[in-house]
Amino acid sequence: MLSKLFALPREAKRIVSLVIDIGALLFAYLFALSVRYETWYTLGDGNTVLAIIVAIPVSLFLFARFGLYRAVVRYMALSALLTVLLGVVSSAVVLAVAVYWLDAPVPPSVIVNYALMSLVLIGGMRLVMRAVYEQATRKEKERVIIYGAGSAGRQLAQAINNGNEFHPVCFVDDDVTLHNSTMLGLRVRSPESIAECVKECHASRVLLALPSASRSRRKQILDLLEPLKVVVQTVPGMADMVDGQVAVDDLQEVRIEDLLGRDPVAPRQRLMDTNIRGKAVLVTGAGGSIGSELCRQIIASEPKVLVLVEVSEYNLYAIERELTQLLQREQYDVSLKPVLASVQNQSRLQRLMQAFAIDTVYHAAAYKHVPMVEYNVVEGMRNNVFGTLRTAEAAIAAGVKDFVLISTDKAVRPTNVMGATKRFAELVLQALAKREGVHTHFSMVRFGNVLGSSGSVIPLFRQQIIQGGPITVTDPEITRYFMTIPEAAQLVIQAGAMGSIMAKEEANNGGQVFVLDMGEPVKIIDLATKLVRLMGLEVKTEENPHGDIEIIFSGLRPGEKLYEELLIGDNVELTAHPRIMTAREIDLPWQELAYLIESFDIECSEHNVVAIHQRLQQMPLAFSPSSQLCDLIIGLNSQSNRQSSTQSSSQ
Repeated sequence: MLSKLFALPREAKRIVSLVIDIGALLFAYLFALSVRYETWYTLGDGNTVLAIIVAIPVSLFLFARFGLYRAVVRYMALSALLTVLLGVVSSAVVLAVAVYWLDAPVPPSVIVNYALMSLVLIGGMRLVMRAVYEQATRKEKERVIIYGAGSAGRQLAQAINNGNEFHPVCFVDDDVTLHNSTMLGLRVRSPESIAECVKECHASRVLLALPSASRSRRKQILDLLEPLKVVVQTVPGMADMVDGQVAVDDLQEVRIEDLLGRDPVAPRQRLMDTNIRGKAVLVTGAGGSIGSELCRQIIASEPKVLVLVEVSEYNLYAIERELTQLLQREQYDVSLKPVLASVQNQSRLQRLMQAFAIDTVYHAAAYKHVPMVEYNVVEGMRNNVFGTLRTAEAAIAAGVKDFVLISTDKAVRPTNVMGATKRFAELVLQALAKREGVHTHFSMVRFGNVLGSSGSVIPLFRQQIIQGGPITVTDPEITRYFMTIPEAAQLVIQAGAMGSIMAKEEANNGGQVFVLDMGEPVKIIDLATKLVRLMGLEVKTEENPHGDIEIIFSGLRPGEKLYEELLIGDNVELTAHPRIMTAREIDLPWQELAYLIESFDIECSEHNVVAIHQRLQQMPLAFSPSSQLCDLIIGLNSQSNRQSSTQSSSQ
């Protein structure tokens, strides 16, 4: 019956409301007369009846004019109740005028009781219908707990109450003064009782309404929620809501940076501006994960010109479009120059740097996927080593003041070609910094994995969980350092500025290797397990064969190692920034390095992968490959040789 009533067209519901209001006003009038004369009063003849017959149509007309029949009962708020009050008072006034005009024998107390009873009936009926509707639909909604009873939590509760998806059953909050109180009809519970709340309320989801909480606090909460079999989602950050980019009820998956619990350090604006503000800046690999974030951070410091160098046409188009929109939205006065170019084309880069009078170069272009470089050794050498060399030589020739290389923790005691080539690139810049006639300041910034970059495991894990698993982890013991892309980009810019300042103080061309504080290394299997549990699922193991998602181990990929390091030796020094250190590591004189570069150039041209691999091991790179040479061309050649040998034997 109720479902049929709720399914009626809007006009039909208005007619039903109209009929109910006629009955309510008539009953209120009879009730008021009965109370006054202390006997059940029935309609009779005369002006007493005529007064209500006049009052009801006029009252309904006024109700309609006040917008009472435009209000949707299920969403009725305080303003609608005020409209009811205004309508009832107006109806009482109309009745009083009708009684006076008709000289009906109706005492003033009847008018007052009529108004009170009409208010109870007309307002109360609407509230009852709203409660009945909510009760009927509540069974179809998913029961959720809101963690956070502050402003964001209350707004979230109101928003989802009006939706068709969730039904909030209680609040949980850290504030002890709120415990056992009631907000919006929901009880506020303590964090210690959340497991009990989930069980009692049959909640299947917890919504974190803590947009201003620190990451360390969010990690503590997530650790508390992890053992519970509930889906955990969060409202957007306060900055996003203030900017109007998202609403409080735009729920998001738990971010991996919340699981790490690493609170970012506010950037020092003086360092952010040193090599950027009012200057001409060039970023290579501008369309990549780090390069694009560098561009976003650089724009905030308002350089005079920002040149985007990218070899991928689509990546260049995407970042140029995004940055153009950012410039328009923030009203930054920055000239944006998108340039298609390869970092191996020295003459092209030199012309660019001279044409735009570049002051600072951030060299982020590199091949960084370990297995891909293992399969394509020559291109890894060309891009990571020769690309760095050509870009640096172009910068020297163009009179660039500062050059910052984005390096990697895989350059430390590398076990793969990618790491070896990045360490080689560091040696190139260290040697150039000491070469005669060079006036460009060189610095290198070394850090580990960034969350959300291309090739990051987190999006892959989420996709595998959504698809029902299994999750693939290379090894149960593999660990990695992690940092968010924005924090990494900010620290790169600040480290580059510190390198420039140190070079000027020491009257040299730098060559410092900066190491970012990545915090504690994290086991990849722990991240995978947390993601499964926080999506309301269980890991399938031998002890729990009925779990939802299985984790399987695929084995280390070519060139991959279990643990990453950030320093080759122990010769590390602290700097004025708590997240930036500097490492004093071995280097080679330019003459010796130039000979090696020439030899590698010949071997790359001849595609002599075996010689390249052997020479990389002989260099002072601490390169100790963890797998056999697996370049794809070498593999094809070996396969071809085996096939020829087999054919000869059969003949």
